[in-house]
Amino acid sequence: MDLVLIRHPAVAVAPGVCYGRSDVALAGDPAHEAVRLAQRLDALGVRPPARIASSPLVRCASVASALAAQHGATPATDARLAEMDFGAWELQRWDAIERAQIDAWAADFDHARPHGGESVAQFEARVEAWFRHACATADKETAWIVTHAGVMRAITAHSLELPLARCARWPLEYGALVWLRREAAGGPWVLVRWNV
Repeated sequence: MDLVLIRHPAVAVAPGVCYGRSDVALAGDPAHEAVRLAQRLDALGVRPPARIASSPLVRCASVASALAAQHGATPATDARLAEMDFGAWELQRWDAIERAQIDAWAADFDHARPHGGESVAQFEARVEAWFRHACATADKETAWIVTHAGVMRAITAHSLELPLARCARWPLEYGALVWLRREAAGGPWVLVRWNV
């Protein structure tokens, strides 16, 4: 199974703003961005998708729809592929959030919820539930998943059996691709590409 994770392109949000679960628009045209992504996928030798899934947030769903149209398909949206819910921090500048709240989160990265949204552990459990379902229902196909940086890191960490805190430090640009492969059902996952 080839699992190709696609981060949404740049958003129409000022740099330094926390926008996790907020439904913000793309900075560019989704159809144009989808053409660029498809060209990159083709250049990398990624097989056409047997299915395309997406976060329901417009910055992902709009690109997934445009990619799916190129393949005569309909993308499946799944709320489990949405970015982490940062609660009261949503649409706030990171540097405007009280330092004590940031420190409380850092002190208990997995379980603290100073913002009132999801904890990292809750977020991981949600994403892992999607991942287990996807693996159980699609053994030998290629799937393209249009989603968010946090979700991509959570899937990668889970598939490679790494702590999420480690993957959280790896760079992941807007529009980046992460390609994971498993040769046989129940076998180990391999990271083919990161941030390409």
